Amino acid sequence: MRQIDLSRSFDRFSKTNRGAGSRKTDAVKNGASAACKYAIDASFAAIGLLVLSPMILMVMAILLALQGRPIFIAHRRIGKNGAPFGCLKFRTMVKDADKVLARHLANNPHLEQEWNATRKLRHDPRITPFGALLRKSSIDEIPQLLNVVLGRMSLVGPRPIVASEVELYGVHFADYIKVRPGLTGLWQVSGRSDISYHERVQLDVRYVRENTLGGDLAIMIKTIPAILRSRGCY
Repeated sequence: MRQIDLSRSFDRFSKTNRGAGSRKTDAVKNGASAACKYAIDASFAAIGLLVLSPMILMVMAILLALQGRPIFIAHRRIGKNGAPFGCLKFRTMVKDADKVLARHLANNPHLEQEWNATRKLRHDPRITPFGALLRKSSIDEIPQLLNVVLGRMSLVGPRPIVASEVELYGVHFADYIKVRPGLTGLWQVSGRSDISYHERVQLDVRYVRENTLGGDLAIMIKTIPAILRSRGCY
């Protein structure tokens, strides 16, 4: 009759249970941390919408007078777990902006490299004069506070990307979709469009793997002087 080593079987069973228990504990901790982060995000975003409502109404009136409708756009972006959502912004571009960009790049092929490297142009023909002012001051992104309240975005995180940018993230896209995209983040306080897209991806990966509530607070504090300096805002 074959003898069974009960001690070895028990050790294997214990290790399996400890591993499963550890994973379950980590999941609970991560879930609690995410819930806490959302509660803080939503509370501050709601307060921000209330405090900034006079300015929001003023900007809406100016946009209506200068550019007409629509005042807001809900640009399709990729959120947590790869779910698409409408990222709200004040409209800062002309109508048919995609056609204007395609025509501009076709007439100026030397700008292709700049566009491919950062998905931005320093002198973007799509942007209206008042829109340029809103973008330089980041006021155009204030409507995203509503995205935060709705749980589509966080106050701090990677900036939301469009589908065409997924390939630029490569294997790191898996990191990007682990968290909700943010109103601000490491990219915003590190130079924004003045840094390469590769550097932006590395900053996002770093944030996802190292983020803490204390780190979020530090980024929000650094965001204020970054906006005032307007570095990389175009």
